[in-house]
Amino acid sequence: MTALELNTFSIVARCERTGELGVAVATAVPAVGSMCPYVLAGVGAASTQSWVNPYLAVDALARMAQGESARAALAAVLAEDPESTVRQIGLIGARGPGVAFTGARCTPWCGQFTGVDFAIQGNMLTGEETLIAMRAVWLANPSADLAERLMAALEAGDAAGGDMRGKQSAALKIVSTEAYPLLDLRVDEHATPVAELRRVLGVARRQLLPFVAGMPRRSSAGIALSGDVMAMLLKPPAERI
Repeated sequence: MTALELNTFSIVARCERTGELGVAVATAVPAVGSMCPYVLAGVGAASTQSWVNPYLAVDALARMAQGESARAALAAVLAEDPESTVRQIGLIGARGPGVAFTGARCTPWCGQFTGVDFAIQGNMLTGEETLIAMRAVWLANPSADLAERLMAALEAGDAAGGDMRGKQSAALKIVSTEAYPLLDLRVDEHATPVAELRRVLGVARRQLLPFVAGMPRRSSAGIALSGDVMAMLLKPPAERI
């Protein structure tokens, strides 16, 4: 086996109100955010796991960009992978339900849940309770923004057991209408990565999202930042409120 085994729990999801697409993922291997989550604005989001094949996500999203459904794209890319029995992937499109695949040779406990706007999957977990907790929290608060719903689901999975080996990295990636991410947050090596990701999300809400809101868009050159945001960003990080 030449690929990296990333025994992981994740959620890929869509916000029905805003059209945002995102992934939240955690594992006991460094830098999960560099290998598992793939998100394409207006197209879909994927998390590719277990013995990681990034091209499952890349190629599935490319097919979806050409008009294929998530289900058809997933079936097509898996058919082209001779090692599909050791792969796991969750996929959601800009429209349609979430889909997922867990190969027969993925490390137990492994499995998946899907719904109208999400796919939740994991392998080498302490048990099914990790994914059950994630699904319950995702469904419990549909009025929250996508970042909060994804973060809360990841926290629920972490609290319910998560990766049976322990904890090391976590990531949250969301796109809105632009080619660049709305959020791309990573904790790459930490004793409690999900808790640290929650802290980093709080910082990003105060210091990053106001800046991203003013960045250029395909349809416009961007907007001037408010005086308060400018003043905040000109301060050293430790002095920002």
